Amino acid sequence: MIRTLLFIPLFGGLLSFMIASDRLRRAVLVLTALCHFTAVFVLWNKGFAPLGDTWLGIDALGLLFLLIASTLFLMAAVYTVGYLAGHPHASIPDKRFSRESIFTGSFIFFLGTMTLAIMSQHVGVFWMAIESTTLASAPLISYQHSPRSLEAAWKYLLICSVGIALALIGNLALVVSAAFDPALHGLPMTFGALADHAGALQSTWIKGAFVFFLVGYGTKMGLAPMHTWLPDAHSESPSPVSALLSGALLNCAFLGILRVHIILGKAGLAMFSNQLLMGLGLLSMFLAGWFIVQQTNFKRLLAYSSIEHMGILAIAAGAGTQTHFGAMLHAMNHSLTKGMLFLIAGNILAAFGTKTVSRVTGIIRVMPISGILWIAGFLSICGVPPFGTFVSEFSILYGLGQSGHWIVMALMLLALGIIFVGMFRILIPMAYGEPSQELPVSPENGWYVIPPLILGAAVLVLGCWIPQPLNRLFAQAASLLGAY
Repeated sequence: MIRTLLFIPLFGGLLSFMIASDRLRRAVLVLTALCHFTAVFVLWNKGFAPLGDTWLGIDALGLLFLLIASTLFLMAAVYTVGYLAGHPHASIPDKRFSRESIFTGSFIFFLGTMTLAIMSQHVGVFWMAIESTTLASAPLISYQHSPRSLEAAWKYLLICSVGIALALIGNLALVVSAAFDPALHGLPMTFGALADHAGALQSTWIKGAFVFFLVGYGTKMGLAPMHTWLPDAHSESPSPVSALLSGALLNCAFLGILRVHIILGKAGLAMFSNQLLMGLGLLSMFLAGWFIVQQTNFKRLLAYSSIEHMGILAIAAGAGTQTHFGAMLHAMNHSLTKGMLFLIAGNILAAFGTKTVSRVTGIIRVMPISGILWIAGFLSICGVPPFGTFVSEFSILYGLGQSGHWIVMALMLLALGIIFVGMFRILIPMAYGEPSQELPVSPENGWYVIPPLILGAAVLVLGCWIPQPLNRLFAQAASLLGAY
C-alpha cells in the first residue's frame, strides 16, 4: 500500500503532462486525489506494523499528517477544476506544454513529494523528499507569471534551499553522534533505529543536530525568524496552492522536527529541545501578531496566521506530554481551517479583483455563501467555540497549566488576544457594510464553495465531537511524541 500511495501521484502527474485535453486533465487531477484519499483510508484500516529499519513506513504520527494532506489535496483538486476553468492561460513559448498542464502536473507531483516526506523513515530520504517538495511547488507559486509571483517563487526557492542545506548538516551531525560508539557502527540512519539507540549517541552532537534541524526544517515550517519566504509565497500563489502550502506542506517540515525531537527525548535531552521549541513558538506567535494588526492584504494576513499556528504547534510539542494530544488535534484543525480560508480568499479575489483589505467590504452581500464561510473561518482560526480550534487550543493551554508552564501559558494567551483583535479589526469591515464596488449578487460556482464548505463543516464537527477512530489516531500519535 505504501508503494501504491507513491505510485498514484507519480502516474497521475506524468499522465497530466501527456494529455492534450484540458477537461480530461482536470478529470485526472480529481481522480488522482480520490484514489490517494481512498488508499490512505485503506492503509489506516490495515493498522500499523513495526517500522524497524525500513526506509519507508507509516506510524500513527505519519498517518495523521498523511490523512490531513490527502484530505486537503482532494478539496483543493475539486476547487482547482473551477479555478482553471475560470483562469485560462495560453501555451508557454516552447508550445510543448500548456501552462495548465505544467500546473496540474506539478500540483500532483507536489502531493507525491509530500507523501514521500511523510512516509520517509530514513533521515536522508526525508531530507531529499522535503527538498523535492520545494522543487515541485515552485512552479505552482509562479503560475500567474506576474513580477510579484515570480519574485515570491525565487524567494521561496532560495530561502528554503538554504534551510534544507542547514538540515543536511543536521543529518551529518546525527551520523557523527553514532560514530563515537563502536557498537553503533553500521547503525541504519532511520529515525526508529536512532531513537532505539538514543542513549548511546553522543549528546553534544545530538544537540547540534537538533539545532540545525530546527533551523533548517523550521524554515520550511515557517517558524520565526526563518519565516520570511512564507508571506510572499502564500499571498502570490493561486488559492488552492496556498491552501496546500499552509495546510499540508508546513506539517511535513514539522514532522521532521518531531522525529528528531523524539530522538532527543529518548536520549534524555528533552529539556533542551523543549525549551528551543517553546521559545521559537512564542517568538512566532508574537511576530505574527505584530504583522497581523497592521496588515492590509488579506492573503498575507492568512499567511501570518499560519506562522502563528506553527508557533502554537511548536509550543505544544515542546511543553510535555500533557499538550501532545492537543498538538495533534490542532494540527488537523488548523490545516482544515486554513485550507478553507485560502479557498474562500480565492473567491473574494475573483469577485473584487484585489487583495487590499480596505477595498473589500460587504462580502456577505455580494457573495453570501462565501461571506458566511469567511466569517466562520475567522471564528475558527481565532479559536472561538464551537469550532475544533477552540477545543485544541484550550487543550494545549490546559496542558500548559497542568505541566506548570504558567509563564508560557500567559504569554500564549497574550499573543492570542492581540491576534484576535487584529483579525476581527479586519474581518468586520470586510464582511459587513456597503460593498466598495458596484458588484451584482450572483449565484456562486459550486466548484468554489463546496470544498471550503466541507472543510468548514469538518472543523465544526471536531469542535463538537471527535469520532472514535480519529480520537484513537490522535492519542496514538501523541503517545509517540511522549514515548521517552
